[in-house]
Amino acid sequence: MGRGGGGWGFAFRGAPAKVADVQESETIQCPFCGQSNDLVLDTSVASQRFTTDCEVCCRPFEVFAECEPGEVLSVEVPAN
Repeated sequence: MGRGGGGWGFAFRGAPAKVADVQESETIQCPFCGQSNDLVLDTSVASQRFTTDCEVCCRPFEVFAECEPGEVLSVEVPAN
């Protein structure tokens, strides 16, 4: 903290995390307009529930995903 109080002084050791190993791409359909949308899921999170917007009609919809590290087990988009 001797640099004007702004330095954190973090040091990282070990191998860098391999982000690409836990990210998987999936294609889903918008429940409103039917357009295909691509999304990237972080498979290090086992159970996911989030809202995303359609790339075409811009309406928001929910996505449910179940994952294991490196693998998407299921992706559901409930009908609205």
